[in-house]
Amino acid sequence: MAIENKVVVIVGASSGIGAATAKLLASKGAKLILGARREERLQQLVTEIDGEIDYKVTDVAIKEDVKKLIDFAMTKYGRVDVLYNNAGIMPRENLSDAKYENWENEIQINIMGVLHGIGAVLPIMKKQNDGLIITTDSVAGHVVYPESAVYNGTKFAVRAIMEGLRQEERLHGIRSSIVSPGAVNSELNSTLDNPALEKEMAKMFAGSNPEDLRMNVLDPEDIANAVAYIIDQPKHVTISDMIVRPTAQEV
Repeated sequence: MAIENKVVVIVGASSGIGAATAKLLASKGAKLILGARREERLQQLVTEIDGEIDYKVTDVAIKEDVKKLIDFAMTKYGRVDVLYNNAGIMPRENLSDAKYENWENEIQINIMGVLHGIGAVLPIMKKQNDGLIITTDSVAGHVVYPESAVYNGTKFAVRAIMEGLRQEERLHGIRSSIVSPGAVNSELNSTLDNPALEKEMAKMFAGSNPEDLRMNVLDPEDIANAVAYIIDQPKHVTISDMIVRPTAQEV
């Protein structure tokens, strides 16, 4: 199995998709280094997972933090096989709201956080002539809708960056992949900063009919399965772009 003994660094690992992915990959024998801002959540996750796992508190908006995380993985294992850029935020507002602080945070976390990961791990993977960089994008990186222009912009940017990475490094044994989830029941929804939308999302996620909810919302484990599938491919196969939607999602 291709996942077994792979050294995988997951950024944005403390909850949701990141935590679900860590649990799944550990069950398949991966060696994990987890990074996120909330140390208490990382500590709890490590106690819940059997296998080779460690963590380092990491803020993806800080270049030095991400570099220290990758260095930590190298010190512990001597290589990095997979980097999973999963940290992100999703404020939702109209451009006329002029929420500059939200916009700046989105750019720093959703775009620069990805670039910090790529910049830190690429020299290592080029020396290895092998490596896989996966980034969580979004359906929002494929379509544009109201109250989301800046978030859409960051996710379109991630698609462009990851495709540029693929083209530049394809002859160096380095694969690049994005996973674009639709609606997922995760803590990302707590970053909306939009009371009306938060109420609407809470109502959807608390649907009285479990089957209706199942058709409209993904679990973090659904995306973890997609990430594991990408990692499990042989070196000559790259899953460049995967969209995973709830069956009933419209866009």
